[in-house]
Amino acid sequence: MRGRIALGAALVATLASGCGLVSSSGTFESTTLSDGETPLEGSSLVVTSKSFTEGVLLGKITATYLAAAGANVTDLTGAPGSASSRQAQLNGDADILWEYTGTGWVNYHGETETIADPDELWQRVHDIEKQDYDLEWLPPANFNDTYAFGAAAGTADRLGVTSLSDVANLPVADRTFCVDDEFFSRADGFVPMLETYGIPLNAPDGVPSENVTRMDAGVVYTSTAQSAPCNFGMVYTTDGRVKNLNLTVLDDDRKFFLPYSGTAVVRGTILEQHPEIADLMAVISERLTDDLMQDLNGRVDIDGEDPADVAYDWLKTEGLVN
Repeated sequence: MRGRIALGAALVATLASGCGLVSSSGTFESTTLSDGETPLEGSSLVVTSKSFTEGVLLGKITATYLAAAGANVTDLTGAPGSASSRQAQLNGDADILWEYTGTGWVNYHGETETIADPDELWQRVHDIEKQDYDLEWLPPANFNDTYAFGAAAGTADRLGVTSLSDVANLPVADRTFCVDDEFFSRADGFVPMLETYGIPLNAPDGVPSENVTRMDAGVVYTSTAQSAPCNFGMVYTTDGRVKNLNLTVLDDDRKFFLPYSGTAVVRGTILEQHPEIADLMAVISERLTDDLMQDLNGRVDIDGEDPADVAYDWLKTEGLVN
């Protein structure tokens, strides 16, 4: 998702002049489906992804699994930023890409309405993308990589908070936040979030500016874990550091944050030629949860494992491949 930790340069795809995407990360484990079937035999598919850890992991899982199903897969995972992987799919240079419903709604279509229900948001994005670009947003996975606020588990227990409304009920002195500059400035970011919860920035009984520390996104996690200089820090819900640092994610009980449900997106012409892709991707999507993505992301970002190895190991552990 937006602004997440990017992988090293060796895993970043580049744009070749006039030739679409060229990837230096195009490796994945060669294997077969556990049932020995090859429903995609004879097909050729191009899988791309964005360059942050979760995007690459999802791309590797997809490339490995569809190749195991018999497809001849070209791996173009690791495209820098959202634009290049998205444009490759729009150009027909890539066939399958994992996207997020919030990204589609806000970034690609400029919508400002907050739709709290993840299924409704998916349907709205699905319909626009199908009509405008003949892109098929398959049913979303069971994870939501959205913004949230976290606290050290001990701090959350000490203050008795489980939701952002609980934070709003704390004494002003305890309402201390760490955020990065991008989130602080977003139209759907920190300042309107405080307003939604009735504690506006610099308002009486709100959150004074001295209670807000702006810092690099990566430092937010460690500062939050140490409860210094803030009790509450902006996090992404599937980030591996949430579990690694034993952070408690607070419930957005007023549904301020837009859902960012992970969704496999397939070009319509490809899905017409190979409808089996939808069933295969459903097998993957139904298994992907916030908790699992925290684990998988952490194996790359914290433990230093290769995304291709993590993808294969997970598929094998699930009994999906040999």
